[in-house]
Amino acid sequence: MSRSFDKLLDVIDALLGPEGCPWDREQTPHTLCDYVIEEAFEMVEAIRAGNPVEAAEEMGDLLFLLCFINRCYLKQGSDISMDDTLDMIRRKMIRRHPHVFGEESVKGAGDVITNWEKIKREEKAEAANGDEPPKGVFSSLPKGLPPLLRAYRIHSKAARNGFTWATDADLEGQLASEWKEWQEAAASGDQQRKEEEFGDYLFTLVELGRRHTIKANSALHDANTKFLTRFDRMEHAVQTQGKDVADVDLDTLNSLWDTAKKEE
Repeated sequence: MSRSFDKLLDVIDALLGPEGCPWDREQTPHTLCDYVIEEAFEMVEAIRAGNPVEAAEEMGDLLFLLCFINRCYLKQGSDISMDDTLDMIRRKMIRRHPHVFGEESVKGAGDVITNWEKIKREEKAEAANGDEPPKGVFSSLPKGLPPLLRAYRIHSKAARNGFTWATDADLEGQLASEWKEWQEAAASGDQQRKEEEFGDYLFTLVELGRRHTIKANSALHDANTKFLTRFDRMEHAVQTQGKDVADVDLDTLNSLWDTAKKEE
């Protein structure tokens, strides 16, 4: 492992060296951000597809980019090496798992998450070096998370602090209220109001899923995949008749769609 890792760093150093790749040498940590996001999504897609070989390849692509970014920082004058980075994460994981590496005991996963958040806040306060640190429940919530995932994290943190609906029935009542407000907004024709009420309904729906151990972003991913699979089957059936989907009437498409559903 260590030798393979060092060899990877040697490749990156060669790419960034005087005789290296012109494109690579132009990159900065900032310019590589979009590539990190893209590779992370590709890795997730491979994992969800149940393909460990492809997942391993995508993990390699992501690891390469992370090491590349570190080397770019060194090139800019930083003195934080990959060894330092690995040591940071090693020490962080030990700190945040006192029930494994310390004397603390937990009763379940819920206690682990509570301790994690508590330790994380303590770390941020210590890192502030005497400055007033952010103390809010959501101060550590990343702003760049995809909206559905961010909504899930917001509800999770709020619930752990006792701020959520008392029962599922209460939540379902809130959903009914939000749906009514959406209908009123849709009837009004006010675009801004429609977007606001649609967002409120969606935000509340995420909490309903969370209470049933459903992550909205994962559920929507599966729904997207199911729709695309059915549509591909329907489209194939249309194309075998020498036609395009856009040229077929809706009743026929619905019939083909039902057939595609039965083939699952």
